[in-house]
Amino acid sequence: MSETKTPALQYRFDGPEDAPVLILGPSLGTTWHMWDRQVPELTKQWRVFRFDLPGHGGAPAYPAGSVAELTARLLVTLDGLGVQRFGYAGCALGGAIGVELALRHPERLASLALIAASPRFGTADEFRQRGVIVRTNGLDPIARMSPDRWFTGGFAAAQPAITEWAVQMVRTTDPGCYIAACEALASFDVRPELGRVGVPTLVLVGSDDQVTGPAEARTLVAGIPDARLAVVPGASHLVPVEQPAAVTDLLVRHFSTAWQPAFDSSTGQMAIPAAPVKPVLAAPPQPAPIAEIAPAVVSPQAAGRADPYDAGLKVRREVLGDAHVDRALAQADEFSGDFQEFVTRYAWGEIWDRPGLDRRARSCVTLTALVAGGHLDELVFHTRAALRNGLTPAEIKEVLLQAAVYCGVPAANSAFKVAQQVIREETTPTE
Repeated sequence: MSETKTPALQYRFDGPEDAPVLILGPSLGTTWHMWDRQVPELTKQWRVFRFDLPGHGGAPAYPAGSVAELTARLLVTLDGLGVQRFGYAGCALGGAIGVELALRHPERLASLALIAASPRFGTADEFRQRGVIVRTNGLDPIARMSPDRWFTGGFAAAQPAITEWAVQMVRTTDPGCYIAACEALASFDVRPELGRVGVPTLVLVGSDDQVTGPAEARTLVAGIPDARLAVVPGASHLVPVEQPAAVTDLLVRHFSTAWQPAFDSSTGQMAIPAAPVKPVLAAPPQPAPIAEIAPAVVSPQAAGRADPYDAGLKVRREVLGDAHVDRALAQADEFSGDFQEFVTRYAWGEIWDRPGLDRRARSCVTLTALVAGGHLDELVFHTRAALRNGLTPAEIKEVLLQAAVYCGVPAANSAFKVAQQVIREETTPTE
């Protein structure tokens, strides 16, 4: 049996070959060209390594559905090039990769800069909803809205060529890779772990960033022990493009002062100093549970099996969305709490988490069963779940047509009305 290899990333080097390596990580929907204005100055001191996310900038379209997987691909690429230790600056999703490096691979990282980043990017529902829109409408709606998210209004109006470049950059991204990257951001949440980031960190944000703005930046600075904040006035989310000189100056100052690698003249390689001893930091408190649930009447542990509740809660959130699950759990009381735990543990932990069918197939089965039973309230959120699980509106239509034959035309007629409304709400891009 052949071993599956982790695919490498598309990359380029700039700068002197014997200089220490500084990596620049891109944001979702961009390419390494977002750093073009920083490269001339940075290459005076560093060998700059830039990479493209999968399916971005013509890179091979191997989707990666988690920040951990993207980080693993970056490390595989660097290992193949013999790069062991480096500085890292990343924007948005690229910043998430930087935090992942600091937490899981601290021996590789000398210094860190997080730009337009956050320990949690919005909500999981927002990014999975974006995936539904792309799966249904393609990337054009997202591409047309990108300048409004990335730039201030004045910059977008004054720089039409850059605005059009941004639109085309998103439009030419592979949709499947874009959706997978949305899933990576949806599942990224390192808020409880920030205290373990042990490298000097610059947190840089545009003052007018409406995506991951100064509030998120301050959360990073408050959580990371050795971090400082820089707010760039007159800039929005893609601050390296909108205010290139300010960002370049901040990066040069940070990496020049917070990272001073030594070189072995006999080998031409960077010598890695021993890591300084740091005081042990108390782990930050874990967030309180959303609702207190009474223990189930039947305990899986009593039957000698691992409790599937946690796995079920994770699957339930991924399929139905955090907002829906939060409402259901928050409304649980002494009367309904056992039922909510039953549903989470057995429907989601025991059945939906089984490997025999993928989630698309399980959504097809569920939609059909709900049509047959006339359960229109549940059909609403399971139509939404089917879109999140990868079914297109056309495929949902085919499921309902098939159900009309075996479950009855009146039942399917009601189901079509419900599903049509949900699909219209879920697949219409919001400005």
